[in-house]
Amino acid sequence: MNFFILAIGLSIVALVIVRLAISIHQSLQRMQYNTQADLLSLQLLEQKISVAQREFENTNEGWNGYRKFEIAKKKMEADNTCSFYLKPHDGKSISAFRPGQYLTFRLNIPGQEKAVIRCYSLSDCFCPDYYRVTIKKVLPPPNNPMQPPGLVSSYFHEDLNEGDIVDVQAPNGHFVLDPKNDRPAVLIARGVGITPILSMAKSIAAAESTREFFVFYGVRHGQEHAFKEELAQLEQNHNCRVIVCYSDPTENDLEVEGVQYQHHGWVSVGLMKSYLASTNYEFYICGPPPLMASMSEQLKSWGVADANVFTEAFGPATIKKVAPAKKEESKDDSDACQVVFEKSNVTVKWNPDTGNLLDFALENGVEIPSGCRAGNCGTCTIAIKSGSVQYVSEPGAQLEEGSCLTCIASPDDDLILDA
Repeated sequence: MNFFILAIGLSIVALVIVRLAISIHQSLQRMQYNTQADLLSLQLLEQKISVAQREFENTNEGWNGYRKFEIAKKKMEADNTCSFYLKPHDGKSISAFRPGQYLTFRLNIPGQEKAVIRCYSLSDCFCPDYYRVTIKKVLPPPNNPMQPPGLVSSYFHEDLNEGDIVDVQAPNGHFVLDPKNDRPAVLIARGVGITPILSMAKSIAAAESTREFFVFYGVRHGQEHAFKEELAQLEQNHNCRVIVCYSDPTENDLEVEGVQYQHHGWVSVGLMKSYLASTNYEFYICGPPPLMASMSEQLKSWGVADANVFTEAFGPATIKKVAPAKKEESKDDSDACQVVFEKSNVTVKWNPDTGNLLDFALENGVEIPSGCRAGNCGTCTIAIKSGSVQYVSEPGAQLEEGSCLTCIASPDDDLILDA
């Protein structure tokens, strides 16, 4: 009997041990599973943080001041038109940019007392390894062959080589396109104005968008026709139509009409009407002042809303001169704004015909450093000590509160500048 009770007791103990062992095993399995799940969650979180960090690095507003870039490659695209591939000298990442933006360069050119500032449009879609700008060498005009060629464009073409270092500000500018927008677009360029337009077109393609877009590109002849292969590839691989116009084709060009270019003449709205089913497009235009004026007027006559037309023109000559808001009529100039250049101890009545405060200062013997003279580089920024200004075009450079870009500003009223 005692043996039977002992056997039952041992059986119960064994059963408890087995159940306890099973429970411990199950607990260990749950702990192992939870540990693995926690590890996977941690790895996933780390991946998300890494992606977010890369996205932040590529979408932030760039860097303050100037950063050194190496010219990694020079490539001729057409006569007197060269692309410069720029890689960061420190080997770190570069910031993303919006298609249509530009880079600002500070250059120490031999023979110049001060550093020279110039802005050049980015000519490619974003690549994490480099920036690309494409620069046309400015030659003397045919009617004045004794005039010197463009200072900065000649310096880029003739003096800067692969391996050289240049100082560059972060991408900037308001002439931009959203490549993820699905509204049809018409991209229009003449000459070197193709640079931001190509950046826009390639960015739409890189975004794998189904957006319909046209590229109208005008040059004088085939020797000025840049990016032939890149434009042809756009049309072959994406929902894009490229129309190239030669205004003054050579005899050799006439043999490839319909292949290398589609039309003999200038880009015009009349030509666009033969390709576009309606005016329901966004229009982006870049080129010299005559193109801006004629194209804007033609589009307006066609019924395109001003809100759907975006333009970018090069150089100070494209800045329209406007006078500040008029006061009540007066028989003399006693009501004219008074401008005080405080540091220079110069006080003068504003002359609206001058157009902007930078030219006005220079006319009155006040030296203000300048660069692009189009509101982009920020070199001519001056603090406003009293009063306010209006702008003849939207500033491209970032401004601190209480400052103004004198190259595109005119006074609203009596003004005191720290110059």
